[in-house]
Amino acid sequence: MDFLTLLIFFVIFFALELTYFKIADRYNIVDHPNHRSSHTNITIRGGGIIFSIALLLWSLYTGWQYSWFLSGLFLISLISFIDDVNTVSNRIRIIFHLAAVALLFYQLGVYNLPLYWILLAFIFVIGTINAINFMDGINGITGGYGLIALLTLYYINKFNIAFTEEKYLLMAIIAILVFNFFNFRKKAKCFAGDVGSVSLAFIILFFLLQLMIKTGSINYLLLLLVYGLDAVTTIAFRILRKENVFEAHRSHYYQFLANERKVPHLLVAALYMLVQVIVNVLLVCYLSQGIIYLVAFIFIAAIIFLLIRFKMEGRQRLLTPRT
Repeated sequence: MDFLTLLIFFVIFFALELTYFKIADRYNIVDHPNHRSSHTNITIRGGGIIFSIALLLWSLYTGWQYSWFLSGLFLISLISFIDDVNTVSNRIRIIFHLAAVALLFYQLGVYNLPLYWILLAFIFVIGTINAINFMDGINGITGGYGLIALLTLYYINKFNIAFTEEKYLLMAIIAILVFNFFNFRKKAKCFAGDVGSVSLAFIILFFLLQLMIKTGSINYLLLLLVYGLDAVTTIAFRILRKENVFEAHRSHYYQFLANERKVPHLLVAALYMLVQVIVNVLLVCYLSQGIIYLVAFIFIAAIIFLLIRFKMEGRQRLLTPRT
């Protein structure tokens, strides 16, 4: 794709984002700070809607190459945006999520696998979407981390093994750059909202699963390692504290850094990005094949991460039930 076309779509996406801001301001689609928030200002919610709009718009321009995936993206983005505007019940939300993932799996040919693999795939994808959504809590972290994932996937697709249509990856990258312009700053102009974090997770998983199916390697799960470590250890600690893991909270490690240690949001986001970049470089250069490397690397990374959490947060905070 030539530079002029990329620039034109960047300008289009930028204009669409500004248009959304006016709509959100007009209809009061904003995020008000509360006791769980890591921000203090009223901020436009749902700026991440540009992620799904970008791919849907590109498909209108070029043809529906991945029609089932795009249909799933539309469904999951729609229910997430409605949830941003007016809270939707968990039952309705999960129905839409399951339908969207079912369409995604049809696109990927997952239904050719044995039933137990299909069930595991549903659990993995639904769980990962929700984990990425929960990790969206401070300025820059969703856009920054998502950018690292997409750039790495683009590199692999361009220089290692072609597993997807390059232009879709480029459109997703342009969309996230536009979003980061307004979010990756000390006082964010907008937040991703559920529509942003959920749709971005759906998009990343589409590309990631394409790569894993093409190569037959699950080692590429390491592209989500840092988020995975934070999400899984946080859930484990909440279970040990006998908390309801489905209730909103501020127990993630990134939230501890931003809220308790008062580390600037962008610095925390940059830290997560940097660590994931290091993991991705190791993955691409040394760890892309061989499940033994995957297991060993995750085990070592998990031990290091747990030691850091116990050292910085303390045993009492992590394990003692809160009243």
